[in-house]
Amino acid sequence: MVDARLIEAGDAALAPRCRQVALDLARRLPAALVAAKEIAASLMHGVHGRRRAGVGETFWQFRHFTSGEAAQNIDWRRSARGDGLYVREREWEASHTLWLWMDLSPSMGFVSDLAREPKVDRALALGLASADLLVRGGERVGLLGFSRAYATRDIVDRLGEVLAVEASRDIERAELPPAVALAPRTRAILIGDFLIDPKLFADRIATLSARGARGHMLMIADPVEETFPFTGHVELVDSDSSATMRIGRAESWRADYETKLARHRAEIFDIARAHGFTVLVHRTDRPASEALIALRARLEESGSQEARA
Repeated sequence: MVDARLIEAGDAALAPRCRQVALDLARRLPAALVAAKEIAASLMHGVHGRRRAGVGETFWQFRHFTSGEAAQNIDWRRSARGDGLYVREREWEASHTLWLWMDLSPSMGFVSDLAREPKVDRALALGLASADLLVRGGERVGLLGFSRAYATRDIVDRLGEVLAVEASRDIERAELPPAVALAPRTRAILIGDFLIDPKLFADRIATLSARGARGHMLMIADPVEETFPFTGHVELVDSDSSATMRIGRAESWRADYETKLARHRAEIFDIARAHGFTVLVHRTDRPASEALIALRARLEESGSQEARA
């Protein structure tokens, strides 16, 4: 089980605000892990591995054996030459590696009275649930920039521990995925609100896909962020800073807000698709299972396309 002690026993040099946000993440994780397992369990029917014997048997690389894997995967000859246990990985296995990223920045903590839960809770649950389904389906999953890829039955707990200890250290700068050029054949799943500068997003996704990796984006939105239901005098507070803005007759701002939001999303969508990423939008007033079903369909579709290529 993941708890706040993983953070408290960690880097004492964390800045006070970053440390507080990290502790908040650690306290959210136990509930997120439970929710992820429940969501994944509800969709387990029909999940099958897609590995194909005899296809792409070219040697790819050696990697360290991970606790929880089948012992027959160990390459004993290579392991005898070193201090650890190694697995011989073949080319087709590389195409079954997915890298997961979830936006944990302060803006993801927003929740309105219309939502079921904060955006960050939904992102964590969906990301970890997708990892569970993928591993059960024969894939390996890792946290982008923070862990290697695992294929263990306890993938939800494994990634939860990594999130609590590692990802929280850079939580203040977590609006964008890490700048990692992913290997060819691999895929990424990016989950966040993507309320970011499109130019910064374009630079980062170009880095991710520079070597041929592709992926899927799940955009999490609070219903208030889409509908702007405010009327009268309203004070808007920036979740990433201390900035505030007071406006009168808020309803008169609605049309302009909706236009700008649509323009921003269109730009993000165009950038993503230009780099081989699909995009789904999910609102936090809807069941999490809806988003996972849609994401799973996208993953299966892209897997079928790879098999035909």
